[in-house]
Amino acid sequence: MSEFKIGPLNHVGVAVPDIEAACETYRTLYGATDITTPFDMPEQGVKVCFVNLPNSQIELIEPLNEASPIANFLKKNPAGGQHHVCFEVADIHQAVTEMEARGATVLGKPRIGAHGTLIIFVHPKNSNGVLVELMETPKGHH
Repeated sequence: MSEFKIGPLNHVGVAVPDIEAACETYRTLYGATDITTPFDMPEQGVKVCFVNLPNSQIELIEPLNEASPIANFLKKNPAGGQHHVCFEVADIHQAVTEMEARGATVLGKPRIGAHGTLIIFVHPKNSNGVLVELMETPKGHH
C-alpha cells in the first residue's frame, strides 16, 4: 500500500433548508462573525456559504432545486443536518487511484468544488456511514 493519507480537516458540510436562516443561527447562537456571502453552484445544484472558524469551516449547503442531491438529503432530514466531512489531500487524482485500490467507492469523477479546487466523494458505506469529501489542498494553503 502506498504512503497516501488524508490531510487536515477542511470543513464539515451541513445541509440546510434555508441558508440565510442557518447563517443567522451561527451568528446569534454561536457568535460566528466571519460568514461568507452565499453563492450558487448550479453545476452541483446547491447554494453554499462558509462559516469561517479558527481551525476549519462549516459549509452550509442549501439545494437550488429538487434535482439537487441536497434536496434528497433534506427529504429524509427536513431540519437539515451534517452531510459530509471534508479532508484535504495533496493530489486528487492520486486520492482517486488510492481509494479505488483500497476498495472504496468513489462517487463520480473529480470536479471543481466550492473552494475552486478539485473534489471527490467517497461513499458512506466505506467510512462508517459518513460521506467523506476529499479536496485537493487549495494553492497557497499549508
